[in-house]
Amino acid sequence: MPTGLQVCYIDAYARATDARVAAIDAVEGHVLLLDRTVFYPGGGGQPADAGTIRREADGTTWDVTLARKAQGEIVHDLGPGAGAPQVGDRVHVEIDWPRRYLLMRTHTALHVLCGVVWRDYGAQVTGGNMEPGGGRMDFEFERMSGELVGEIEARVNAELAAERDVRVAVRPREEAFAIPHLIRTKINLLPPGIAEVRTIEIVGLDLQADGGTHVANTREAGQIRVTGYESKGRINKRIRIELQDR
Repeated sequence: MPTGLQVCYIDAYARATDARVAAIDAVEGHVLLLDRTVFYPGGGGQPADAGTIRREADGTTWDVTLARKAQGEIVHDLGPGAGAPQVGDRVHVEIDWPRRYLLMRTHTALHVLCGVVWRDYGAQVTGGNMEPGGGRMDFEFERMSGELVGEIEARVNAELAAERDVRVAVRPREEAFAIPHLIRTKINLLPPGIAEVRTIEIVGLDLQADGGTHVANTREAGQIRVTGYESKGRINKRIRIELQDR
């Protein structure tokens, strides 16, 4: 099977690229593997990118209805168009950048929330999800109150305003798993036997395994507002946030 370059893991700010159709699903026809792509396929609570693929020869354009992982590759499910692309076609690939950038800001803000809660309260993450501009995280808290949530919100916003750099690294398995508390979730979601682990570090605050896209500095995220909190069990408490411009 051909291998495609997955740009999203290398440069989260890449909005578009020129590519070649490397393979097409023989049955479905509108499922493409490209020799390079900027699409993020979703995972870890972050939704997949939206965007388009345009054939250079005639300008035919398809909406990408879903980008997803299949056998380690990022494949693109296309919406209906005037004829299916062919292997070897040159195409222009472009993501919905405003949506992606908002997801990057949201994802980084959620990592700051996670970092603050771990550092100051020692609570692990039990779940999470996000949409552009908002999300929720579940933590191991026995009790939750408006006073505690207000305190967490203020501490998160202070960290976002601290303009901390966000660094991406890919580490050998042995090195990564030697880092204390690298896996911040209650359940280790990393596939067994992986040779390398991708990490996201918010310098001076947080370091954990993560496969998503992030902004380069916390100042880009803006600030958060806690929109609600609720109990999801005896020690499982949910905090909902939305992003705001500073």
